[in-house]
Amino acid sequence: MNLLLSTGFVLCWSSGFIGAKLGAGSASAITILMWRFLPLAVVLAVLAWVRRAAWRRLGCRAAARQAVIGVLSQSGYLLTVYYAIQLGVSSGTTALIDGVQPLVAGALAGPLLRQYVSRGQWLGLCLGTAGVVIVTLADASADAGAGTGVAWWAYLIPFLGMFALVGATFLERRSRERVDPVVALTVHCATSAVVFTALAVSAGAARPPAELSFWVAIAWLVTLSTFGGYGLYWLILKRSGTTRVNTLMFLMAPVTAVWGSLMFGEPFGAQTAAGLAIGLAAVVVVQRSEPSSSAVRAREQTPVDASVRLAGSTASWQRGSRDS
Repeated sequence: MNLLLSTGFVLCWSSGFIGAKLGAGSASAITILMWRFLPLAVVLAVLAWVRRAAWRRLGCRAAARQAVIGVLSQSGYLLTVYYAIQLGVSSGTTALIDGVQPLVAGALAGPLLRQYVSRGQWLGLCLGTAGVVIVTLADASADAGAGTGVAWWAYLIPFLGMFALVGATFLERRSRERVDPVVALTVHCATSAVVFTALAVSAGAARPPAELSFWVAIAWLVTLSTFGGYGLYWLILKRSGTTRVNTLMFLMAPVTAVWGSLMFGEPFGAQTAAGLAIGLAAVVVVQRSEPSSSAVRAREQTPVDASVRLAGSTASWQRGSRDS
């Protein structure tokens, strides 16, 4: 089951970069995002009415937290990805830059979440980072050689989205209130629909284009990227923890690079293939080093006093090494 969920997550999440590329030729980023989330919010609102019982357990504080998570993980993250692609950054390059996210989240997991990351898991994270760097350099060199004219600062924009996703992940993991996944997804999408509609209306970009390709991209993004990728992201996060999700994120870059090459003719050479192989090796190393789900839950439920928190992450890493 874990393998099936992981495979589906990688493919569906990668499809978001491809869908953004599909829609970039016919509309601006905020137009695509507005029409991606407006119908989605309506569908989820109907589903929420059917499942009214689940909403009774959602307090005002939990709802506000989920709204902030939605702003970070959807509005902030997706706007930067789509805007970068609109500026000419390829779908593969955008995914590669976002591939730095697991390293940042892995480095912060100890001091912020008090999770114990073993040496084997760190080895996998480092391998994954090396794979991302290799593919990023190959893709950037190809862009430069082709003379695409992409501004250097456009490559920095996806980093903002990466940090927004890291923030959303930690905010959710630190919450002690359990929210039904469908309820959380509804709040996230409704918040994003409001944000992107406000942006599109204020920019005069709310009217959708008449091209069929635009609506094909919207259907692609709603079905595969949101329900598939975003839903599986939170499901795997709850089932297996931050380290598993972060490791799978390493696969997004090479998978998107392959997909973009086949679908849009984006460059894919020996360096990209090497990065893919290293990314796969990172997944194997981390998953073999990962403690059992019951052990993770037991550790996360163990009280930690203020003196341990103030001492920083050193004691946590040492204890994690002994446990592994």
